[in-house]
Amino acid sequence: MIRAALSSTVFLLLGLAVAVAEETVSVVQTADNQPPSDAVVLFDGQGTNLFLSKTGEPCNWKVEDGVLVSSPNGQHTGHIVSKLHFRDAQIHVEFAVPETDHEGENDGNSGVYIHGHYELQILNSHNNPVRPISTIGAVYGISAPKVNAGRKPGEWQTYDIIFTAPRHSVEGKSVEEKGDEGKIVEPGSITALLNGVLVQHNARFKEPVSVYHPLRYQKTAYTDKIKESLARTDAGPLFLQDHGNPVRFRNVWVRPLDDKAEMFEPKP
Repeated sequence: MIRAALSSTVFLLLGLAVAVAEETVSVVQTADNQPPSDAVVLFDGQGTNLFLSKTGEPCNWKVEDGVLVSSPNGQHTGHIVSKLHFRDAQIHVEFAVPETDHEGENDGNSGVYIHGHYELQILNSHNNPVRPISTIGAVYGISAPKVNAGRKPGEWQTYDIIFTAPRHSVEGKSVEEKGDEGKIVEPGSITALLNGVLVQHNARFKEPVSVYHPLRYQKTAYTDKIKESLARTDAGPLFLQDHGNPVRFRNVWVRPLDDKAEMFEPKP
Protein backbone atom coordinates (compact mmCIF):
# COMPACT_ATOMS: atom_id res chain seq x y z
CA MET A 1 0.00 0.00 0.00
CA ILE A 2 2.83 2.35 0.88
CA ARG A 3 4.55 1.56 -2.42
CA ALA A 4 1.32 2.18 -4.33
CA ALA A 5 0.81 5.47 -2.53
CA LEU A 6 4.36 6.53 -3.33
CA SER A 7 3.85 5.60 -6.98
CA SER A 8 0.66 7.63 -7.12
CA THR A 9 2.43 10.57 -5.54
CA VAL A 10 5.30 10.35 -8.05
CA PHE A 11 2.91 10.27 -11.02
CA LEU A 12 0.99 13.19 -9.55
CA LEU A 13 4.17 15.22 -9.16
CA LEU A 14 5.30 14.32 -12.68
CA GLY A 15 1.91 15.39 -13.98
CA LEU A 16 2.18 18.71 -12.19
CA ALA A 17 5.72 19.22 -13.53
CA VAL A 18 4.55 18.57 -17.08
CA ALA A 19 1.62 20.93 -16.62
CA VAL A 20 3.91 23.67 -15.30
CA ALA A 21 6.36 23.09 -18.13
CA GLU A 22 3.57 23.29 -20.70
CA GLU A 23 2.39 26.58 -19.22
CA THR A 24 5.84 28.12 -19.67
CA VAL A 25 6.32 27.07 -23.32
CA SER A 26 4.79 29.43 -25.85
CA VAL A 27 2.97 28.00 -28.85
CA VAL A 28 4.32 28.77 -32.31
CA GLN A 29 2.11 28.09 -35.30
CA THR A 30 3.66 26.87 -38.55
CA ALA A 31 2.23 26.29 -42.00
CA ASP A 32 3.71 24.99 -45.25
CA ASN A 33 6.00 27.54 -46.92
CA GLN A 34 5.11 30.18 -44.33
CA PRO A 35 7.29 31.74 -41.62
CA PRO A 36 6.64 30.70 -38.01
CA SER A 37 4.01 32.81 -36.28
CA ASP A 38 6.62 34.37 -33.95
CA ALA A 39 8.92 35.44 -36.79
CA VAL A 40 9.41 39.05 -37.87
CA VAL A 41 8.97 39.15 -41.64
CA LEU A 42 11.45 41.53 -43.24
CA PHE A 43 10.36 40.98 -46.84
CA ASP A 44 7.53 38.90 -48.27
CA GLY A 45 6.91 40.44 -51.69
CA GLN A 46 3.35 41.29 -50.68
CA GLY A 47 3.84 44.71 -49.15
CA THR A 48 6.14 43.98 -46.21
CA ASN A 49 9.59 45.47 -46.66
CA LEU A 50 11.40 46.33 -43.43
CA PHE A 51 14.66 47.18 -45.18
CA LEU A 52 16.24 50.62 -45.54
CA SER A 53 19.17 51.97 -47.50
CA LYS A 54 22.54 52.47 -45.80
CA THR A 55 21.57 56.09 -45.25
CA GLY A 56 18.40 55.16 -43.35
CA GLU A 57 16.10 56.12 -46.23
CA PRO A 58 13.49 53.83 -47.84
CA CYS A 59 14.84 50.70 -49.49
CA ASN A 60 16.18 51.59 -52.93
CA TRP A 61 16.32 48.08 -54.40
CA LYS A 62 13.79 47.17 -57.06
CA VAL A 63 10.87 44.86 -56.35
CA GLU A 64 9.95 42.83 -59.44
CA ASP A 65 7.11 40.29 -59.35
CA GLY A 66 7.30 40.12 -55.57
CA VAL A 67 11.09 39.63 -55.56
CA LEU A 68 13.68 42.02 -54.15
CA VAL A 69 16.55 42.58 -56.62
CA SER A 70 19.96 43.87 -55.61
CA SER A 71 20.35 47.17 -57.43
CA PRO A 72 24.08 47.72 -57.87
CA ASN A 73 25.31 51.29 -57.65
CA GLY A 74 28.62 50.53 -59.33
CA GLN A 75 30.60 50.80 -56.09
CA HIS A 76 29.51 47.62 -54.26
CA THR A 77 28.16 49.74 -51.41
CA GLY A 78 24.39 49.85 -52.02
CA HIS A 79 23.60 47.40 -49.22
CA ILE A 80 20.22 47.43 -47.52
CA VAL A 81 19.69 47.06 -43.78
CA SER A 82 16.77 45.85 -41.67
CA LYS A 83 14.87 48.13 -39.32
CA LEU A 84 14.77 45.18 -36.93
CA HIS A 85 17.71 44.84 -34.55
CA PHE A 86 18.22 41.54 -32.74
CA ARG A 87 20.83 39.75 -30.66
CA ASP A 88 20.46 35.95 -30.98
CA ALA A 89 18.17 34.78 -33.77
CA GLN A 90 17.06 32.26 -36.34
CA ILE A 91 17.37 33.78 -39.81
CA HIS A 92 15.77 32.61 -43.06
CA VAL A 93 16.75 34.02 -46.47
CA GLU A 94 15.82 32.75 -49.94
CA PHE A 95 17.89 33.93 -52.90
CA ALA A 96 18.83 33.23 -56.50
CA VAL A 97 22.11 34.20 -58.15
CA PRO A 98 22.02 35.41 -61.77
CA GLU A 99 23.73 34.11 -64.88
CA THR A 100 26.73 36.38 -65.43
CA ASP A 101 29.86 36.54 -67.56
CA HIS A 102 31.96 37.04 -64.42
CA GLU A 103 34.33 34.54 -62.87
CA GLY A 104 35.60 33.64 -59.42
CA GLU A 105 34.40 35.75 -56.52
CA ASN A 106 32.68 38.27 -58.82
CA ASP A 107 30.23 35.70 -60.20
CA GLY A 108 26.83 36.17 -58.55
CA ASN A 109 28.34 37.66 -55.41
CA SER A 110 26.20 38.93 -52.56
CA GLY A 111 25.88 38.08 -48.89
CA VAL A 112 23.83 37.94 -45.73
CA TYR A 113 25.62 40.28 -43.33
CA ILE A 114 24.54 39.58 -39.75
CA HIS A 115 24.89 42.68 -37.55
CA GLY A 116 26.82 44.18 -40.45
CA HIS A 117 29.88 42.20 -39.27
CA TYR A 118 29.63 38.51 -40.18
CA GLU A 119 28.81 37.45 -43.75
CA LEU A 120 27.23 34.25 -44.98
CA GLN A 121 28.56 34.22 -48.52
CA ILE A 122 26.30 34.18 -51.56
CA LEU A 123 28.07 33.26 -54.80
CA ASN A 124 27.67 31.22 -57.93
CA SER A 125 29.66 28.22 -56.75
CA HIS A 126 28.36 25.81 -59.39
CA ASN A 127 31.34 24.92 -61.59
CA ASN A 128 33.05 28.09 -60.36
CA PRO A 129 35.88 27.01 -58.05
CA VAL A 130 37.15 29.62 -55.59
CA ARG A 131 39.06 29.33 -52.34
CA PRO A 132 36.95 27.54 -49.70
CA ILE A 133 36.84 30.51 -47.31
CA SER A 134 35.08 32.52 -50.04
CA THR A 135 32.69 30.00 -51.54
CA ILE A 136 28.95 29.82 -50.96
CA GLY A 137 28.16 28.60 -47.45
CA ALA A 138 31.27 30.20 -45.97
CA VAL A 139 31.29 32.63 -43.08
CA TYR A 140 33.37 34.86 -45.29
CA GLY A 141 37.01 35.05 -44.23
CA ILE A 142 36.30 33.11 -41.02
CA SER A 143 35.00 29.59 -41.66
CA ALA A 144 34.89 27.54 -44.86
CA PRO A 145 31.71 25.50 -45.44
CA LYS A 146 31.72 21.80 -44.70
CA VAL A 147 30.45 21.15 -48.24
CA ASN A 148 29.51 23.11 -51.35
CA ALA A 149 25.71 22.83 -51.45
CA GLY A 150 25.20 25.63 -53.97
CA ARG A 151 22.75 25.27 -56.86
CA LYS A 152 22.91 26.51 -60.44
CA PRO A 153 22.36 30.19 -61.26
CA GLY A 154 18.68 31.02 -61.56
CA GLU A 155 17.58 28.36 -59.08
CA TRP A 156 16.13 29.41 -55.74
CA GLN A 157 18.27 28.62 -52.71
CA THR A 158 17.72 28.89 -48.97
CA TYR A 159 19.81 29.83 -45.96
CA ASP A 160 18.57 28.83 -42.51
CA ILE A 161 20.89 30.27 -39.88
CA ILE A 162 21.13 30.07 -36.10
CA PHE A 163 23.11 33.09 -34.90
CA THR A 164 24.44 33.65 -31.39
CA ALA A 165 25.91 37.11 -30.99
CA PRO A 166 29.28 37.68 -29.31
CA ARG A 167 29.11 39.03 -25.78
CA HIS A 168 31.14 42.01 -24.64
CA SER A 169 32.60 42.58 -21.19
CA VAL A 170 30.77 45.87 -20.70
CA GLU A 171 27.18 46.47 -21.77
CA GLY A 172 25.28 49.73 -21.97
CA LYS A 173 28.26 51.90 -22.90
CA SER A 174 29.40 53.51 -26.13
CA VAL A 175 32.45 52.37 -28.06
CA GLU A 176 34.53 55.20 -26.56
CA GLU A 177 33.31 54.52 -23.02
CA LYS A 178 34.05 50.82 -23.25
CA GLY A 179 37.64 51.12 -24.38
CA ASP A 180 39.68 48.00 -23.72
CA GLU A 181 37.03 46.77 -21.30
CA GLY A 182 34.56 46.40 -24.15
CA LYS A 183 36.31 43.57 -25.93
CA ILE A 184 34.49 40.35 -26.74
CA VAL A 185 34.68 37.92 -23.82
CA GLU A 186 32.40 35.22 -25.24
CA PRO A 187 32.62 34.34 -28.95
CA GLY A 188 29.58 34.30 -31.16
CA SER A 189 28.59 31.34 -33.30
CA ILE A 190 26.83 30.45 -36.52
CA THR A 191 25.17 27.19 -37.47
CA ALA A 192 23.79 27.27 -40.99
CA LEU A 193 22.02 25.08 -43.50
CA LEU A 194 22.20 25.85 -47.20
CA ASN A 195 19.44 24.18 -49.19
CA GLY A 196 18.82 21.86 -46.25
CA VAL A 197 22.47 20.80 -45.99
CA LEU A 198 24.55 21.64 -42.91
CA VAL A 199 27.40 23.90 -44.07
CA GLN A 200 28.36 25.56 -40.76
CA HIS A 201 28.25 23.81 -37.38
CA ASN A 202 28.84 26.11 -34.42
CA ALA A 203 31.40 28.20 -36.30
CA ARG A 204 32.95 30.48 -33.67
CA PHE A 205 34.14 34.05 -34.14
CA LYS A 206 35.01 37.20 -32.23
CA GLU A 207 35.84 40.47 -33.97
CA PRO A 208 34.88 40.88 -37.65
CA VAL A 209 37.74 40.39 -40.08
CA SER A 210 36.63 42.04 -43.33
CA VAL A 211 37.66 45.63 -43.99
CA TYR A 212 34.70 45.88 -46.38
CA HIS A 213 31.86 45.12 -44.01
CA PRO A 214 29.13 47.79 -44.08
CA LEU A 215 29.88 49.27 -40.66
CA ARG A 216 33.47 50.00 -41.74
CA TYR A 217 33.61 50.55 -45.50
CA GLN A 218 32.08 53.75 -46.92
CA LYS A 219 29.99 54.11 -43.79
CA THR A 220 27.24 56.69 -43.38
CA ALA A 221 25.83 58.69 -40.50
CA TYR A 222 23.10 56.06 -40.22
CA THR A 223 25.52 53.11 -40.07
CA ASP A 224 27.53 55.01 -37.44
CA LYS A 225 24.36 55.13 -35.32
CA ILE A 226 23.89 51.40 -35.87
CA LYS A 227 27.47 50.76 -34.77
CA GLU A 228 26.96 52.85 -31.64
CA SER A 229 23.73 51.02 -30.77
CA LEU A 230 25.37 47.63 -31.40
CA ALA A 231 28.17 48.55 -29.00
CA ARG A 232 25.64 49.33 -26.28
CA THR A 233 23.24 46.42 -26.74
CA ASP A 234 24.98 43.57 -28.61
CA ALA A 235 21.93 43.72 -30.93
CA GLY A 236 22.18 44.69 -34.58
CA PRO A 237 20.47 44.43 -37.97
CA LEU A 238 20.57 42.19 -41.00
CA PHE A 239 22.23 43.56 -44.14
CA LEU A 240 21.78 42.20 -47.65
CA GLN A 241 24.88 42.95 -49.70
CA ASP A 242 25.20 44.76 -52.99
CA HIS A 243 28.24 43.35 -54.79
CA GLY A 244 27.44 44.49 -58.30
CA ASN A 245 25.23 41.52 -59.24
CA PRO A 246 21.41 41.49 -59.58
CA VAL A 247 20.89 38.78 -56.95
CA ARG A 248 17.21 38.15 -56.13
CA PHE A 249 15.75 37.72 -52.65
CA ARG A 250 12.40 36.59 -51.27
CA ASN A 251 10.89 35.34 -48.00
CA VAL A 252 13.30 36.96 -45.56
CA TRP A 253 12.41 36.59 -41.88
CA VAL A 254 14.00 36.56 -38.43
CA ARG A 255 12.95 34.79 -35.22
CA PRO A 256 14.53 36.61 -32.26
CA LEU A 257 15.68 34.09 -29.65
CA ASP A 258 15.75 36.46 -26.69
CA ASP A 259 14.12 39.69 -25.51
CA LYS A 260 16.69 42.04 -27.06
CA ALA A 261 14.97 42.58 -30.42
CA GLU A 262 13.40 45.91 -31.35
CA MET A 263 12.70 48.18 -34.28
CA PHE A 264 15.67 50.55 -34.38
CA GLU A 265 14.84 54.23 -34.10
CA PRO A 266 18.10 56.18 -33.91
CA LYS A 267 18.22 59.21 -31.69
CA PRO A 268 18.60 62.56 -33.49
